[in-house]
This record gives sequence, structure tokens and C-alpha cells, in this order.
Amino acid sequence: MGLTYQRVLLKLSGEALMGELSYGIDPAVVTSIAQEVADVVASGVQVAIVVGGGNIFRGVKGAASGMDRATADYIGMIATVMNAMTLQDALERANVPTRVQTAISMQEVAEPYIRRRAMRHLEKGRVVIFGAGSGNPFFTTDTTAALRAAEIGADVLFKATKVDGVYDSDPSKNPDAKRYQTLTYGHILTQDLRVMDSTAISLCKDNNIPIIVFDLNVRGNVKRAVMGDPIGTLVGGSCEVS
Repeated sequence: MGLTYQRVLLKLSGEALMGELSYGIDPAVVTSIAQEVADVVASGVQVAIVVGGGNIFRGVKGAASGMDRATADYIGMIATVMNAMTLQDALERANVPTRVQTAISMQEVAEPYIRRRAMRHLEKGRVVIFGAGSGNPFFTTDTTAALRAAEIGADVLFKATKVDGVYDSDPSKNPDAKRYQTLTYGHILTQDLRVMDSTAISLCKDNNIPIIVFDLNVRGNVKRAVMGDPIGTLVGGSCEVS
């Protein structure tokens, strides 16, 4: 089977790097993710990554405890850079050339985000990891993922999670929860399904970027998604609700 997508953006939550830990980074999980990405890169796909920072610090929680929201969000952005550098190290140990670009200047450890440079790296077969979110408080890394996907002309946005798709209710609380195979952007927004925040969904809708939500913990799922295998839930403008 040929490749369905040539350039993809993979959105990873910070929590995805924790594994079974309650905090921080599980090196074995990061190594596993890096190998998944390496397999995809070896097949000729251009891969960009946006990673969250919730395993280290969440701006919303900081604000809820009384911290200034903008300050809390900036701290969260710095946490994403820590995750991005950890992923970079794991990918390069898997012999995948990788660049970290940050929306907040950190020239000693990463490149600044420059769209054309990022696209050139992708064309040369390098993985590009976008750190520090969008560089602006009050925006999530999901929104950053949608924004960067649009900027670099990604064919698809992969939302890698701990569940195998989008459900009509929380499957951990409702054993009869239904998993959707396909969804429209509008259904997600009107039903408040919380796949990604509304700004991210709207950006993907406006730029016709399909979203595939799937379980990162199943070995080989990233490559299956690239190949167009029907895993998880596909969200798109031409999809029906099913």
C-alpha cells in the first residue's frame, strides 16, 4: 500500500511522554515514540511534531491556583521545550536528523521558528519539533498544532492520544459510549466533543486539514495512519458522522 500522506504534523500531549508515571518523562516511552516516528520517516514521509508540556506544568492549573494566567502559560511553553529537546535526543539516537524550533527565542538550545526554514528541513528529511507553543499565552498547543500544520502545508494533523478515537461520551465512565469512525468539524464544535479546543478545530476547518485521532500506545499506529488505514476517528470537511 502506498502512502496516503506525504507531510504530516503529529500532535503529542506532554502526558503521552509520562507513560505510567505520575509526573515527568519516561525514557522508555520516549524511545518507543521515537522509533515509531523513525519508521515513518524511513518510508519517505515528512514529519513535524508539536508537543505539549502537561507532564511538567499546565498553565491552566497554575492560573487556577492563583498564578497570573499569562505567566503560567509562559512557564508551560518552556516545559514544552524540555519535552521537545528530550524527543530530539531520542530521535537522533534512532538516527533521525531532527531540529527543534521554538516560538520563544532560546538560541543556545534551539532554532527560532522560521516557517521557510522549517519547510526546508522537512524537504531534507529532517523531523522538525515545534516547541514553546505559538509563543503567545491563552493559546493551547492543540491550536499551535493546527496553526503550524496550516503554515507548513501539512496534509493531515495526527492527534495521538491515550484512547482509540473520538467517543460520544467518556468511555472510561460510560461502557456504552460510541466511538465515531468519521466526524465533521461542525459536529465536534456543536456537540462540544473536546477532541481539540474550538480554535484548533476552526483553524483546521478553515484550511481543510483533516484530523485523525488515534491511540498512540498501539505499536505501529503512526505508520498505519500515514498509510491511510482506517484507525481511530477521521475528522474532515467531506466526512459524515458515523
